[in-house]
Amino acid sequence: MPDSGYDASGQPPAHNGSYCMQALSDFSEHLARLIPAVGSGDFPDLVVVMLKQLVRCDDATVIVYPGTDLPVVEYFEVPAGDGKSTLDVYVKSAFLLDPFYLVATRERKWGVFRLRDLAPKDFKSSDYYKSWYHSCGYQDECGYLIPIGAEGFINIALGKRRPRTVFTKQELATLQAIRPTVELLCQKHWAEAGNPSKGSNLRGQLNAALNSFGSSILTDREAQVIKLVLHGHSTKTLAEKLSISMETVKLHRKHAYSKLEVSSQAELFYLFLDSVMSARSYDGGDPLLPYLKPGSAR
Repeated sequence: MPDSGYDASGQPPAHNGSYCMQALSDFSEHLARLIPAVGSGDFPDLVVVMLKQLVRCDDATVIVYPGTDLPVVEYFEVPAGDGKSTLDVYVKSAFLLDPFYLVATRERKWGVFRLRDLAPKDFKSSDYYKSWYHSCGYQDECGYLIPIGAEGFINIALGKRRPRTVFTKQELATLQAIRPTVELLCQKHWAEAGNPSKGSNLRGQLNAALNSFGSSILTDREAQVIKLVLHGHSTKTLAEKLSISMETVKLHRKHAYSKLEVSSQAELFYLFLDSVMSARSYDGGDPLLPYLKPGSAR
């Protein structure tokens, strides 16, 4: 990585005039290459190169959510030694549980965010984290959420892998400072991707399948508890969110697990993934109905 004024500990000197001038010079040089690349295949790579020089990170991913279609990975890195990426699972259905996706689609919030500020308190105990996210190896993650067109948006995710490393206030301030320029260029590059899809609303179908997951088998409250469990909420945060006791939460979860014939959060997570991934011709209702019908594989 090119030298960008960081000290020996890997952090930028706070309020250092020479560092600010160097960062401005670096940003200007990158823009000179980035602006002509808008609309070309080099654009995603050049965005990442620029961000990695301005903010120290170990990994980056650019995911575009075009119109109402499934997400498209425009840029990703396979960590040395891993040999594979888990993004294929993510784009098929796991993205429905991603805190970045949820804040963009439910709250329509845009800007610079850290995962720790969006995720439930006990996110690391969820099976979304254990079964998929943990394999990313991130110690900390932040990124941009940028709207495009009427329905689409972009997530540029930056990750730190080294133990006990986090994004500093200075780094977050840098990302925030250049946000208007990054946002404008990305919107121009992916303008067409933001328009509503002419075909089926695949993301809408998958969201509907998630919302109806287990509804044919569970009571309304049991289905509500299971959905929040999938999103990473612990017994304690579930109780707070639903204004019920922890014992009541445990009872609803126990009954739901029994009806769904699962014995752990991990089994619940994979049942959800399998049923939703098989719902490509989904036309409403509980995705478990066609998934569990006689003759279907489970």
